[in-house]
Amino acid sequence: MIAPARLAAYRTLLAVHAGTADLADALARSRTRLDDERDRALAGEIAVGTLRWQGAFDRVIGAFAKRPVSRLDAEVLTILRMGAYQLLHLDRVPTAAVVDDAVELVRKAGKSSAAGFVNALLRRVSRERDRLPLPSTPTSSSTPDAVLDYLSVTLSHPRWLVARWLDRYGYEATLAWARFNNEPAALTLRANTLTTTRSALGAQLQAFDVVTEPTPFAIDGLIVRSGNPLLTAIARDGLFVVQDEASQLVGAFVGVSEGQVVFDACAAPGGKTTQMAAAMRNTGLIVAADVRGRRVDLLGRTIAESTATCIDMIRADALEPLPFRDGVFDIVLVDAPCSGLGTIRRDPDIKWRRRETDLPELAGRQLQMLDRTAHVLKPGGHLIYSTCSSEPDENEEVVSRFLSSHPGFGVDPPRAFLEDPVLAATLDGSGFLQTLPSAHGLEAFFAARLVKTHGLR
Repeated sequence: MIAPARLAAYRTLLAVHAGTADLADALARSRTRLDDERDRALAGEIAVGTLRWQGAFDRVIGAFAKRPVSRLDAEVLTILRMGAYQLLHLDRVPTAAVVDDAVELVRKAGKSSAAGFVNALLRRVSRERDRLPLPSTPTSSSTPDAVLDYLSVTLSHPRWLVARWLDRYGYEATLAWARFNNEPAALTLRANTLTTTRSALGAQLQAFDVVTEPTPFAIDGLIVRSGNPLLTAIARDGLFVVQDEASQLVGAFVGVSEGQVVFDACAAPGGKTTQMAAAMRNTGLIVAADVRGRRVDLLGRTIAESTATCIDMIRADALEPLPFRDGVFDIVLVDAPCSGLGTIRRDPDIKWRRRETDLPELAGRQLQMLDRTAHVLKPGGHLIYSTCSSEPDENEEVVSRFLSSHPGFGVDPPRAFLEDPVLAATLDGSGFLQTLPSAHGLEAFFAARLVKTHGLR
């Protein structure tokens, strides 16, 4: 009988490979069939780890199979990748159990003719784990192609992406970034300061054997070092939100004040929305919008659990004319849909789904959102543009294009970030928030705070 966790991981990876779901959605669906929390955890570990190291596995599989992986059936390739991950990265899993379940999975998938092939290839992976056909660590005499081979194949990243990072940041920073992306990400929480404080939350979680430590940059964040806060009796009491530290920094960078009127144009899942509500001490008004039904539902659940009452939720598309008159809001946050290339550590499927050719279209949509939302901002108000992308095409270049066509706007970083040395370390030379794995040990997020100095032309 195939182990339930492996079957769930296989279904997850097959859906991602087919493009019918992203990793988060596919894994959530597969986990619903698992009753044991240990199986749910293992299924996630196998699925995430397999995608994280897919580039290296494909090189090994292709070499041992003596054919391009593109010529293998999707089911067989998925099973081989899964098997390689377990053999090479999960020491506690017996080789026989991995190989036997892989063979059974092949048969269950209706590919029985490939059973012997899968058995032989995975056993070879196990035998030759210390001498796999992967590019070696570059030396000072290595060619540029050899450097790219190592970063893209051995460290399992798209070649086009690491080439961009190399051009901008150099080898050492790119190496650190790729290694960062290949490490599991700790769970990060934000204390809901409407109901508790960071220190009080840490003490409450400690009572449930959940060990945390403060985030180095975000003032309300906690990094979970052991235990699972989502399984505690206080998980639904509105004391915390699961929110990446870089995302928390964007929420703080908005710079809201009590009593303001704020429009959060792309609000789901609601982490920054509820963070702003807490910073405003539940005063004023936040209009939180999103366009897709499922994301609006998720936003509603996050708001309800936060206990915030200053948030009104609507369904609206920031690419279309907005249902507000001009000059209504003190602050507008456009946390724009983007490539997500800054979150590869948490969502490794992104690096295989995205293409360099995606960036111009995404940037065009982001610029259109800024243009739409600029009109509903009051003179003297602030427009905050943010992404979780690593690429300037979606970040600085979008801001530059917007400013060149909207002379009534300028850059205005929040005073709190300029005055606090810890927060100031996350600003670049232009006053933009830009977190980087190599510089801050955080996912790559970007934010620009623009002030509307006078009316639009």
